[in-house]
Amino acid sequence: MKFSIAFSLCPNDTFIFDGLVNNKIDTEGFTFETSMEDIEALNRAALNGGPDICKVSYAALPMLSDKYRLLESGSALGHGVGPLLIVNDKHLKVLPQDIIVALPGENTTAHLLFSYAFPGHINKIYLRYDEIEDFVIKGKGAGVIIHENRFTYHNKGLYLLNDLGEFWEDHTGGKIPLGAIVIKKEVPNGVQHKIGDLVRQSIEYSLSNYPNLSDFVKDHAQEMSEDIMRRHIELYVNEFSLGLGVEGRSAVKKLVEVFNRMYQKEIDSEAFLPV
Repeated sequence: MKFSIAFSLCPNDTFIFDGLVNNKIDTEGFTFETSMEDIEALNRAALNGGPDICKVSYAALPMLSDKYRLLESGSALGHGVGPLLIVNDKHLKVLPQDIIVALPGENTTAHLLFSYAFPGHINKIYLRYDEIEDFVIKGKGAGVIIHENRFTYHNKGLYLLNDLGEFWEDHTGGKIPLGAIVIKKEVPNGVQHKIGDLVRQSIEYSLSNYPNLSDFVKDHAQEMSEDIMRRHIELYVNEFSLGLGVEGRSAVKKLVEVFNRMYQKEIDSEAFLPV
């Protein structure tokens, strides 16, 4: 049985899926046609009913509840993993209402967390996540950074104004659900479970070889140093990647509650949580 699968080029995703898509584990007859994009392109692809299996932002999940179900394994979810709001002025302590804030996509969890922390701020633009540092460096405004940029911004003369993940944790009491792996609901439940188990096995394969990094991870890491790749993996691949468990599911439900309150929706988290 063949499936299309799409995920990002970031080290945590290539680390997670290396064993699965490169046949380093026994895939039990399943084969995968792989594509890789940045996270907002993945969100749009899923919203358009694209790949059978797809990495998406948790903030996009409520809008996908009619098409996709969340897999138990593969998530980026945890403590201290949230996006950062940065500026190029170390004296700036409060976000000015008129400043432009660059965000890594309208459907991203970064946008949701920014809107949760700054509900009245409407002066926003959307850029690819890897264009935001330059936007801030050039003095065009503030920016919300994700992925490896959280490890490099301070070396480029930029300053943290607000840790949006810390704000979320302080105000909700829950972990931060960033990125999810979803599968089309039309796939039979038994197969959904098997794919989720294979994702977990793929993570375990990569962890068993860590701290060695495969060529698959290094070749897609966009000129990152191996130190940054490992810091990236260690931040975003954790026990919740292996399985959501009770605490992970609770964090997802909390995000849906906040989404519903912010956007006046009535999405039921049970519609997409793993069966």
